[in-house]
Amino acid sequence: MKPVLSSRFSVLSCQASGLRSQVSGVASKRLPWLLFAFLAAMVLAASCSADVLKISINDAIQPVTAEFIGRALDLAVANHDEAVLIEINTPGGLVDSTREIIEKIVASPVPVIIYVTPSGSRAASAGFFILESADVAAMAPGTNTGAAHPVILGGKMDDVMKLKMENDAAALMRSVVAKRGRNVELAESAVRESKSFTDQEALDKKLIEYIAPSEQDLFHQLNGRNFKRFNGTTVSLSLENQPVRDYRMTLKQRILSYLMDPNIAFILMAIGALALYAEFNHPGAVIPGTVGVVFILLAAFALNLLPVRFAAVAMIFGAFLLFAAEAKFASHGVLTTGGIVLLTLGGLFLVDAPIPEMRVHLATALAVSIPLGLITAFLMSIAVRARRNKVVTGAEGLVGEIGVAQSTLAPAGKVVVHGEFWDAISAVPVPAGERIVVRQVDGLTLRVDPEPATRPVMS
Repeated sequence: MKPVLSSRFSVLSCQASGLRSQVSGVASKRLPWLLFAFLAAMVLAASCSADVLKISINDAIQPVTAEFIGRALDLAVANHDEAVLIEINTPGGLVDSTREIIEKIVASPVPVIIYVTPSGSRAASAGFFILESADVAAMAPGTNTGAAHPVILGGKMDDVMKLKMENDAAALMRSVVAKRGRNVELAESAVRESKSFTDQEALDKKLIEYIAPSEQDLFHQLNGRNFKRFNGTTVSLSLENQPVRDYRMTLKQRILSYLMDPNIAFILMAIGALALYAEFNHPGAVIPGTVGVVFILLAAFALNLLPVRFAAVAMIFGAFLLFAAEAKFASHGVLTTGGIVLLTLGGLFLVDAPIPEMRVHLATALAVSIPLGLITAFLMSIAVRARRNKVVTGAEGLVGEIGVAQSTLAPAGKVVVHGEFWDAISAVPVPAGERIVVRQVDGLTLRVDPEPATRPVMS
């Protein structure tokens, strides 16, 4: 009996061991796939994390700002972020850039929150349009917004143009605010009457949804609240304790934003022009020419993105012509003064921007025009005088010099000029020891005349 049981037990043991080997074989085959599925799930979970993407705008609204916001919104869509928070502090900016930003905000699949912060900041003019285009509009205590009437630089608009610009801006404001369910009539008054509003006034009159002293408080107030999107759908956000990811400008965008300052562009253009002039007067110096070309191209690139008045460019060009004329015509500073005035006015009217922050400041225009005018006129006068001066070196330097006849010139002989002996020819006989004047240098022979006699001066 025992042998039978032992044999059955051994058979069962073999079957069990075989089953274990089969299971382990299957597990070993499926292990790479299980690891791959686990890693894919981890990557998918990381990519689908509902973060809040945050950017900060603390400058005038211009093309670089529009590019920055557009790329941030695209990144938020790619990362499936729950919301985009735009902290804004701006005096306004360009109409075209503002429209581009509004188009990107209203078309964004990711909800956009515009938050005017910190306290003491503003969302004026173009900033008010952007604030009202947001899914959620919020302001920090002590901030203000509004004053969105369209303006142009230099002079008064005629009534027809003023009405056209005003109606166009008002229509844009109505179309944006109506879709967001805010106070259309009051928002339009900020365009037509340049009205401005404090944070509390904006909240009470339904231009914004929240006043929040901090980002965390804003997220707390938003938690679970419904709001209307531009396409008419109603959604809610739960942003409390959500990770906030900062998105900053790239190096290229930071450089462009710096160059987009009209004051910087004007300074670069002026320095570039001066450097090019130095290169023209000292060919082969290389460094001034290189600096001039680089600065002029940088200024041209920046001004290409700004609303430039070409009449102002002509004024700047005319200023340099007057600086050049000062060196040629002795006007006792009149032409230089005219050039400085033209260069200053050209700088002031160079950029046709709607806000002072995007124009060349008077202090900058004067600080560039006066030194540049004086330096340019001085350098040009030196160059002109150098060209007019008598040559004092080489063979040409001998013409007009006084010498002494070493032997009688009848017509050929020897003369001494500057302590050197020369063969000389004179059309008029000259006795030895008489003074002569060099009239021409012909190889190693001088053509001379007797020195004119000095007339006595009557007392």
